[in-house]
Amino acid sequence: MAFALLASASAADFDQSHRLFDKVLKAHVKNGLVDYTALKAGRADLDTYLDQVAAVPESEFARWNQSQQIAFLINLYNAATLRLIIDHYPVKSIKDIGGVFSSPWKQKVVRLWGATTTLDDLEHGILRKRYAEPRIHFALVCAALSCPPLREEAYTGAALDSQLDDQGRRFLGDPQKNRIDAPNHVAYLSSIFHWYGGDFEKKSGSVLAFIQIYFPKDAQAELARGDFKIQYLDYNWSLNDSSAYK
Repeated sequence: MAFALLASASAADFDQSHRLFDKVLKAHVKNGLVDYTALKAGRADLDTYLDQVAAVPESEFARWNQSQQIAFLINLYNAATLRLIIDHYPVKSIKDIGGVFSSPWKQKVVRLWGATTTLDDLEHGILRKRYAEPRIHFALVCAALSCPPLREEAYTGAALDSQLDDQGRRFLGDPQKNRIDAPNHVAYLSSIFHWYGGDFEKKSGSVLAFIQIYFPKDAQAELARGDFKIQYLDYNWSLNDSSAYK
């Protein structure tokens, strides 16, 4: 009985600043790249944070506002991905984890609401299903170089809107991942906008209509002048590992 009361109090007092995960990100992420060697050697804060997340019952989660819920689930996705990588590190790509019938996104590595689920279910069965928020695709990072950059701070409910907008600007402002060829009227976009195009279309009618405001000002002006064809860029699944650039 005492244990149950303690667990309930712990969940009710969940740190909405996500302090431990914020500490992990600030220590090991720079310019969207991760120092996996250092993270693996000093993983205690990441493991403790994921224990804290796992202790939150769904009934408590349901009492939070929507921004707090989304921030919690994004952080869980990114934290669980980091732990999946360091559990198998060194690897060259997240795709090296698992096999033909057990992709990394289908492995039960996510502890949530008293059960263990997959990264796929967290993204598609919960986040995309429950929330009409396409900007989550600017924030969920599957440890690949072509992903949006992993943020150097945790998401919080209080700052979520500005954080997601900033992520959009960072992602659309990186010409390696998204760029505009104005003379030829071609928008070269991340494959993310192909895979999840419907999420953006539901919100704004088209992918370009949704993402235009996140491009640099000169690209926004070009897009406003006329129709652009979209070509999707090949996805680089190489690990977002800072050691590869030392």
